[in-house]
Amino acid sequence: MNFECTHINARDLPDAWFQAVYNVLDKGKEFLIDRGSYASKNRLEFDYVTIQIKYPGTRPLLPEISPQYGVPNPVDTKYIDQYLPYLMTGYIGHGEAYTYGQRLVRFPIPFLLENKDIVLREIDELKKLNIVFFDEEFQCLCLNQIELLIWTYKNKGQRNNQMTMQIAHPSDMLLQDPPCLRSIDTRLQFNQLHFIVYFRSWDLWNGFPANLAALQLLKEYIVSSIGIEDGQIIASSKGLHLYDHCFEIARCIRSGKQSM
Repeated sequence: MNFECTHINARDLPDAWFQAVYNVLDKGKEFLIDRGSYASKNRLEFDYVTIQIKYPGTRPLLPEISPQYGVPNPVDTKYIDQYLPYLMTGYIGHGEAYTYGQRLVRFPIPFLLENKDIVLREIDELKKLNIVFFDEEFQCLCLNQIELLIWTYKNKGQRNNQMTMQIAHPSDMLLQDPPCLRSIDTRLQFNQLHFIVYFRSWDLWNGFPANLAALQLLKEYIVSSIGIEDGQIIASSKGLHLYDHCFEIARCIRSGKQSM
């Protein structure tokens, strides 16, 4: 069986979700989950998919399912307000190994900043700006990747290939539930900021729309902070999937028939 790469061109975030749901029914491969979320269940999964979203800022950000199908929308609009702190603040709750926000704005720095040969020449300025700061709870220096990205684009120009915000860390392989989002790469070109994001595994029904809506809001914050224009989102994954409890309703929506 061939390994297939799928590409989807979408107008906005809801269009991307509907196209991905329809495509996975045709191009996804069904298999039993050996390990991870929903182990022993079946899911339908793309081998690899890239989704280019040209106008991700178009409202609404979340897909809306017609009432005729008798099922709720995949994500409630109120959920995004609750989700944003996990993406844009460093809060980490009891028993949590990480949050996306903690990795983005409060990440422990793994190397010695005293080694002036390997760190940015502006490291002292970054400390004064609290982009690099001492964290009392972690008892070490931490990095705010979002503010460093903003500072860099504002002060060092638009054309560089270094501004990738990392979620992943090698020690994640030891976690029972490692982060699905691995990186948020960026391209600032012709005064527009584009996000290029990669997910190792990605729940299509709920996770996909919630994640992309929150990422778009993060992008809009960065855009307003720099004073530039909003751009595209290009998302890719080798694990975008639909769980078996969503198969029937996905087929009904695609066919235009009411669910049983």
